[in-house]
Amino acid sequence: MSRLDSAIRRLQAQRDLLNQAAQDIGSMEGVVLELGLGNGRTYDHMRAILPDREIYVFEREVRAHPDCIPDDQHLFLGDVIDNLGLARKTLAGRAILVHADLGSGDKDANMAFARNKLSPALLPLLATGAYVVSDQPLSLPGAVMLPLPAGMDPDRYHIYRADDPPLARRHAGRVA
Repeated sequence: MSRLDSAIRRLQAQRDLLNQAAQDIGSMEGVVLELGLGNGRTYDHMRAILPDREIYVFEREVRAHPDCIPDDQHLFLGDVIDNLGLARKTLAGRAILVHADLGSGDKDANMAFARNKLSPALLPLLATGAYVVSDQPLSLPGAVMLPLPAGMDPDRYHIYRADDPPLARRHAGRVA
């Protein structure tokens, strides 16, 4: 398969899973997180399919098309892991959809980062029932990996639903 065909398959998988997740979150209350702005195509797509949702973006350095840059109140600029930690103050347990596309081209490094750093940093932000769409396999206790649409390469993209994220378990049974 050519690199062009591979890129097209990746983008189709990304779009199809985001569309599915956007439909599935329906009337759930919460925010959306975009991890990795890149040139802004996915962020722009999420604004189109989720027009009434707050979307917070985490990016090391903005290089996106000017029409695809979030306002300062919705942009966490700098190291994604550090900023996910900072986001806990205001977004803990509120994320109902997370899209993570942080791959570097080094498969082993990407997998180690996703499992050892990104996964634990995401967990406190997830609401019960949240969807996580990722270019890398994640380790999310309390989440289930959902089946991919027919014909989608299982190594291309991944989708999870956080049925029982740790933050929800921690607060279960407490009276407000």
